[in-house]
Amino acid sequence: MMLGRGLAVAAIAAALDQASKFWLLQHFGATGCGALREQTLTPYFQLVLACNRGISFGLLSGTAIGDAIFATTAVVVIVGLLLWLSRVRGGFLAIGIGLVMGGAIGNVADRLRLGAVVDFLYFHAGSWYWPAFNVADSAICLGVAAMLIDGLWLRHAPPQSNRGKDIVP
Repeated sequence: MMLGRGLAVAAIAAALDQASKFWLLQHFGATGCGALREQTLTPYFQLVLACNRGISFGLLSGTAIGDAIFATTAVVVIVGLLLWLSRVRGGFLAIGIGLVMGGAIGNVADRLRLGAVVDFLYFHAGSWYWPAFNVADSAICLGVAAMLIDGLWLRHAPPQSNRGKDIVP
């Protein structure tokens, strides 16, 4: 039951991420990653077409080793989360894991399809600028927050021993 819930959340997060990026590329008339494009919507928010070829915040940008590290790490994380999700009993934790999986899948899809991750939400206030991000990044952050909340505040009672009676000889 929780496996299905988590997988459904992962599918929705990945689909929303890919749909938003498809819309963005159409909005800017782009077919893939190219020159930076931007549109100011408010004094503190811009819509941008920024392609992150690095791992995180541009680390190892555009290198073969960076691409290999990104792909390998993403696959390991997704498989690990899938295994964890198959054992989860709580719905809140299943949703959190699903959000992280969906975000990772969305960003990996960009990397495989475009050779870079498309970032487009760009917030700033005065001289303070937050790096551009996307729906997948948001899903990952919300998922990690849900996982932390589940682990720290929604503690579940550990299984109780039945004084050896639960051991089958």
